[in-house]
Amino acid sequence: MGKPCISLSHQAAVINKNSPKSRNFDPVGKAILRSYAPCTSQYGFHFKIYDNNIFTPVIRTEIRVKKPSKLGHYTVYLPAYDDVRIIKILSMIDDVQWQVFSKHNKQSIQKGNVWIRPINNDEFIDSMSKATGVFCGAGFETPAEAMFLKKKLMVIPMKGQYEQQCNAAALEEMGVPVIKSLKKKHLKKIVDWVLNGEIIPVDYSDMTETILRNIIAIEAKARIDKMALMPKESDFQLSGNTNFLKKLAKIASGIF
Repeated sequence: MGKPCISLSHQAAVINKNSPKSRNFDPVGKAILRSYAPCTSQYGFHFKIYDNNIFTPVIRTEIRVKKPSKLGHYTVYLPAYDDVRIIKILSMIDDVQWQVFSKHNKQSIQKGNVWIRPINNDEFIDSMSKATGVFCGAGFETPAEAMFLKKKLMVIPMKGQYEQQCNAAALEEMGVPVIKSLKKKHLKKIVDWVLNGEIIPVDYSDMTETILRNIIAIEAKARIDKMALMPKESDFQLSGNTNFLKKLAKIASGIF
């Protein structure tokens, strides 16, 4: 109780006032993001740096070590839709090979030009790294990794998911095509993306160590400034806190 709690999350970036927001008014979704993980300070990760406490995505090592290529297929991950719907729509674009990773099927199934594959992390990464494009939900990790791998990207935000709606707004600002649902009426947009879609350039360099050092420095300075306003140690027993602050100050001095 009463101890500092630092949050590092994508959600912290989404609720930041400077980050793109969904045009759909969703007070419940917004309230949930703001309150479900209380903290004393927060830092976020987003597709772009929208504020001083927002950083670019932390890309996992398995993705960073990949050497991207283009074998002509498209990697698909749309867990909000069942395999029947996906096959029905994507098979209409019969000159494209679709590799669909599905949480609804534990066996590999080939339906014309649509290959339904069970979810497997290594196989998904391999498919995505060799794909021409990635068609997925508007989460955070997969779109960020697809752009890092220099793949053209199209997303469908999940209905009722405020975070995904905001992600879609951010991606759309960057030039990523967004469609509302996987329906026949959006087929023309999918075809246009396949034919004319462009790679969105991003710089997601590995800044993990720098980010952590900066956060430690910021928090240390904030604690030091706060303690400076408190009564002296002679008035209260604060030796433990003083030692802790000295350590933080040492770290901060090497950064500022």
